[in-house]
Amino acid sequence: MKAIWNGAIGFGLVNIPVKIYSATETSKLDLDMLDKSDYSNIRFKRVNENTGKEVKWENIVKGYLMDDKYIVLDEEDYEAASPEKTKILSIDQFVKEEEVDSIYFETPYYLEPQKNGESAYRLLLKALEETQMVGVGTFVLRESEAIGLIRPYKNDILILNRLRFDQEIRDYSDLKIPAHKAPKPAELKMAINLIEQLSQDFDPTMYKDTYSDDLLKIIKQKAKGKSSKAKKALPAKEGKVIDLMAQLKASLNSSKSKSAS
Repeated sequence: MKAIWNGAIGFGLVNIPVKIYSATETSKLDLDMLDKSDYSNIRFKRVNENTGKEVKWENIVKGYLMDDKYIVLDEEDYEAASPEKTKILSIDQFVKEEEVDSIYFETPYYLEPQKNGESAYRLLLKALEETQMVGVGTFVLRESEAIGLIRPYKNDILILNRLRFDQEIRDYSDLKIPAHKAPKPAELKMAINLIEQLSQDFDPTMYKDTYSDDLLKIIKQKAKGKSSKAKKALPAKEGKVIDLMAQLKASLNSSKSKSAS
């Protein structure tokens, strides 16, 4: 793995030198875009809109349009904007992880201690485990500020979860949400019974990305000249009054039969 950030965690007056690594990778198939007429690969070029000529990566800079004029930025400008945050993730507060709503979670990263930071790394890891708290602070990653939540992972490593800023969460007040009306007691009891019947410890290994595997099977069949016709899923019916009790009873019976088998 290749580190995407080198810096330190600020833990009070203690600095823990660390490297950040991406903790996830995609399981999606790498599909190319092709021209429908002859299946030629579609290439994207970085073209100068004035000359029409392709521009090499090393000749590309970034700029901000202000008053019809671009203000070009370089590496020193990014660091000058907030020099401490480009190299230090300073923990501002410690909170209970359950206090952070899942809507704020974005991307996970692994934290690796650098040389001479091993002891402080283990100290923070153990302290977070003992207190059952997580650390929260801000830092700059890839030219943008981010909120970082630091927590133990499997009692062996510190993990950093990038969080969304509150200003990035959309307001849902314009959605057509049903009015606060209490459900019928019998329906609620049935729904609770169904939840309890399906309750178990969370096991992430039971969920696999099978769609990519199934799609790859289709691709291999087509490569051999075979065609495959899948059954179309039934569309959701709208505007029809639903008999909740009947559906709940059927769900409970289905769940019981699966458990018995």
